[in-house]
Amino acid sequence: MQYKDRTLNCADCGAEFVFTAGEQEFHASKGFSNDPRRCPECRQARKSSRDGGGGPRRGPSGGGGGAPRGPRSMGGGGDRDRGRQMFDAVCAECGKDTRVPFEPTGSRPVYCSDCFSQRGGGGGGGGGGGSRGGRGGGRDRY
Repeated sequence: MQYKDRTLNCADCGAEFVFTAGEQEFHASKGFSNDPRRCPECRQARKSSRDGGGGPRRGPSGGGGGAPRGPRSMGGGGDRDRGRQMFDAVCAECGKDTRVPFEPTGSRPVYCSDCFSQRGGGGGGGGGGGSRGGRGGGRDRY
């Protein structure tokens, strides 16, 4: 099926946003039959208010860094993302909307932080040494 970019209206703020052909194809491949109802900003705000309270989170992963997850923080990143341009993406593993600090090109899968961690990526907290050696140094990871 050939998909075309479509303009939708956000159910929360009323703003128009584009549901791209690539997003439509991805949603279809995951079996999602409904169009998104919220613009990326409102989805992120809703996700932040849901995830940031320290309450139970969906998914099998145990605790996390405890930092609120909002548009400027990717699960414990703190202030390091402040001022950094973030891009909307859809996780190739679970289909969840996420924001990443790079522009996805479509040539590689993009994962949310939970799926990236479950796949064995992101070896923890900023170890020493100047090399990014090891597992997939330049991989699109969120």
